[in-house]
Amino acid sequence: MPVRPTAAALILSLGIRAGAQQPHVTIQQSGVATLLQSVSAADERTAWAGGAAGVVLRTLDGGDHWQRRVIAGAERLEFRGIHARSGSEAWALSAGPGDQSRIYHTTDGGASWTQQFLNTDSTAFYDCLTFFDAKHGIAYSDASQDRTVILRTDNGGATWGLLPQTAVPAPLKGEGGFASSNSCAISVDSRHGWIAASEPGARVFGTDDAGKTWKVVAGSTPFVHDSMAGITALSFRDTRHGIGVAARVDRAMARDTSPAAVATTDDGGATWTLRHRPPRPGSLSGVALVPAVNAGTAVIASYGGLFVTGDGGNTWTAAEAGGYWAVRAAGRRAWGVGTNGRIARIDF
Repeated sequence: MPVRPTAAALILSLGIRAGAQQPHVTIQQSGVATLLQSVSAADERTAWAGGAAGVVLRTLDGGDHWQRRVIAGAERLEFRGIHARSGSEAWALSAGPGDQSRIYHTTDGGASWTQQFLNTDSTAFYDCLTFFDAKHGIAYSDASQDRTVILRTDNGGATWGLLPQTAVPAPLKGEGGFASSNSCAISVDSRHGWIAASEPGARVFGTDDAGKTWKVVAGSTPFVHDSMAGITALSFRDTRHGIGVAARVDRAMARDTSPAAVATTDDGGATWTLRHRPPRPGSLSGVALVPAVNAGTAVIASYGGLFVTGDGGNTWTAAEAGGYWAVRAAGRRAWGVGTNGRIARIDF
């Protein structure tokens, strides 16, 4: 597992204060060759990842060792959403039309799993999930039956219920999220969360009551958007400051150079300011702030690699090549996952 310190030029471009620890990239061994589509870090040593062919992985030692955690009967599902609370407890969301969208839960480190939700709406397609605390969580689906579809639990997933239409914004025609990195629905504390509603628009929903009710906090944003483009991921460090990425998601994803692809907010998502996109082509599918380093540090996962900024998205430097779908951070550490079982850890 090679560890490669970044070049001095990277440190300068990140804007990291003098004397701070130099970022390192560690390529880790996942033990699988399938596409990894989601990752969640409970702390600097504990992380979970999910992907195609029913793959769910867990590490308890910072990624030095990743172990497969098998969900019986889920071998053909795509686990595009994972939410970890600890090394023992996690939720896994499989994405897909109809009954391919499911939620599983474990409290024993993945030794056994309980299926908590099975989608029976043939036109719904669940994209992402997040939890505000141990009890309150939501899952977001593409719009179905002319309604915005947000599933909610207040008992750790023992039961899930669809929020009434009076509690959610009315959808735009064809509106939904990108099931690319489990970052279209995110939370920052026990009450506040956001949803990136894309295709064909690029709206942002918000909640301040642990997902019980939602409103449009940004009905118009500067991100690229149309029937095959929109916001793919959000990350917030507190209730006001966040970053988002957007992309085209057609057959040219590896060549995407959309300029309106990165933006930041300092008012809770109401307004967004465009920043620069990373230097290489490739759709941007995940983003994670690393506020334990400094307020402007973030990592992007894209089809062109992993990229790091230390100045809130004004400049980006390549940290690792290859196709990456998702990234999450805890403390001073981030993990990116992607194609062919690829996992990279960035330490700051």
